[in-house]
Amino acid sequence: MNVATPALDLGVPVAEYGTGLQVTRVHRAPDAVLGGTGDFLWWHGPGPRRGGPLRVPARSAALLPDLGPVATAALLTTGTPHGDGLLHRAAGSASAAAWLRDPRPQAGRLVAHSLAAAARALRALHGVPLPPGPQPLPPPGVRRLREWAAGTGPLAPAAARLRRRAREVWGEDRTELLLGWADEAVRASGPGAPVVPLHGWASTGSLVPPRSRGRVALLTGEDLGAGRRELDLGWMLGDLVELAWSSPLHRAAESAGLLSVTDLQRVFLGAYEADGSDTHGSGGGGRERGDHGPSGPVYDPVAVGRCAVLRVVTHMRDFATYCEWSDELLDYLAFTAELIDEEGRRAVPRGVS
Repeated sequence: MNVATPALDLGVPVAEYGTGLQVTRVHRAPDAVLGGTGDFLWWHGPGPRRGGPLRVPARSAALLPDLGPVATAALLTTGTPHGDGLLHRAAGSASAAAWLRDPRPQAGRLVAHSLAAAARALRALHGVPLPPGPQPLPPPGVRRLREWAAGTGPLAPAAARLRRRAREVWGEDRTELLLGWADEAVRASGPGAPVVPLHGWASTGSLVPPRSRGRVALLTGEDLGAGRRELDLGWMLGDLVELAWSSPLHRAAESAGLLSVTDLQRVFLGAYEADGSDTHGSGGGGRERGDHGPSGPVYDPVAVGRCAVLRVVTHMRDFATYCEWSDELLDYLAFTAELIDEEGRRAVPRGVS
């Protein structure tokens, strides 16, 4: 679902934030250009420490299913080039990550609805068969993680410092485990664990609930790639794992009458597990080996937990690379050591797989 033209005047943003990796600006959409079908335009551009413009990999973009007719699924809103960034259309001006900072119970319900819609969209995307020929690359996030953990490329000073401290806190065994999980996440391991198209950065920050009317949007673009479906699932669930650890609001969710992070995890995985036969657009979403039914479960919960760990570690690595050093990273090292030891089990609540 593309923005009609990249040449429009965006005007003053209603929200703006960013890091050295990426800048985000949210603008109110002029109805005369968009026909009233989207209230806001989200522009993602390169941060000052990122080389080159943001672009959508053409081979991966061609695989995206059309979910317009599927009212219960999020729209995979593909970015259109605008300057050195990508322009997306959405019905909301705030991400699910922002709504999760709202203490009102209705905000949590809106996020839960959006997570379920995102899960259905991912299920449809993962059901699209990869065409013959060279496969799309793994998503950039997991490639950055592997390069940092293995020490195979140049690192920013804070990222190099973080890697040295990680070796001290984690030890070689945990580092090797992490690298092994990253390799497994992008490689097929039998008929029930194929390589599929991936969103690449499924997260609460890329998920946009509607402000009042319209569809949930999952902003999609430069992170598209291929790998095991568990990578997309773990990426979203790792976001929630980190939230439960870092946010006092969500650590106390049960007593405050809010949806807990565990509730949100169950909603997301439950929607993904549901029969995907009603979520295909043109070209995806049907059953395949590995789905629930005679062929077995739709995903490997152990692999999902491990991929959730990859997400948290990638966020930690990106913070050091694009936001400089903070002593908070030492707390992250201790937290990620725990996650590695438990293989990310807290990301997959009992009873959902």
